[in-house]
Amino acid sequence: MEHKIISFVLAESQKAKKGETVELRPSQSAPQYYISSIPRQSVIGQEKMKINGREMTFAVKSYPPDVLLVEAIASVDDVFSDAAFKLREDLIAGCHKIIKKHGGKADIAEEYSIAAVSGYSGEPEQFFAKAPLIASFLKSEKLTLDKKEIEYTLSAQIKYAQNDMVIIDWDGAFVFEPEGQINSIVELLEAANLQLLRYRVLDFDLDKRLQRALRLTQKPTAKTLIPLNRELAQSFREIIKIRAESIAEFDALEREIKLIGDWYSARLYDLISKKFHLDGWRNSIKNKQESLEDVYSIIAENFSVSRGKFLEFIQMILWFVLLAGWFVLLAFDIAASLRSQ
Repeated sequence: MEHKIISFVLAESQKAKKGETVELRPSQSAPQYYISSIPRQSVIGQEKMKINGREMTFAVKSYPPDVLLVEAIASVDDVFSDAAFKLREDLIAGCHKIIKKHGGKADIAEEYSIAAVSGYSGEPEQFFAKAPLIASFLKSEKLTLDKKEIEYTLSAQIKYAQNDMVIIDWDGAFVFEPEGQINSIVELLEAANLQLLRYRVLDFDLDKRLQRALRLTQKPTAKTLIPLNRELAQSFREIIKIRAESIAEFDALEREIKLIGDWYSARLYDLISKKFHLDGWRNSIKNKQESLEDVYSIIAENFSVSRGKFLEFIQMILWFVLLAGWFVLLAFDIAASLRSQ
């Protein structure tokens, strides 16, 4: 029997390097166009690091153009042990260090760990004797969990054959596969974490833009009208760009996966999506985009009124200047007439 831990961290980068593209090889039921539906990884290189006296190899990859992925795979004697739990934490910490070294942004990152069991005979339910330990790994929780919480955690599972099983949670997954063919499952979990990372980054960006919009709601003065006009125009362009990117890119994976239909890969992704609350993130982003558009529309309307009043004020000043000019000219004419007499 073979036990492994696969840990990885994804983080946004200013511009991730691009290397050789990783070839996808689905091992379970999937159509031919499955490969074109999953975001492709690019291999950047490897990093070595000692973890608890063991030299570990970390694969450095990217999802071009702006996401870094660092992944570590370690064999363990017992994936259900406290030592395996500790190794999982150390691998995640190592991934974060390498992400930072390669210019990844540490403030928003996604970390995930997978426990893989292979080389066994029989059905995977035999391992449910260690259900509390499985649930603790899935939740990255050292506390003793309640029986109902354990049952709920292990209920998020999917099977393809009688002798395999995948259990999904927010922080981790357990994969039971007798032949050890889990690459496509790992790739799908990494793709879902990529989707979650992109949603979180966009959500954070929208929050900043809403704060910026609140600043623009302050009553404009004559001094700020021209800069405000430029800022409003730029903000509207950015909102249109964000909306287009959201439709064209951020929803692309879900759209493509749904095209696969009732295949195993689609059903597995649907389970992952529910555990990651991707629908909730997507709805939150759409609501914030709509709120931002509404706020900027109100600002633009107020700006038009303020600009109109400003122009009226300028027109009035010019009118008074013109009148004063006429009075001056009239005074000169009267003075000239008096001198000529």
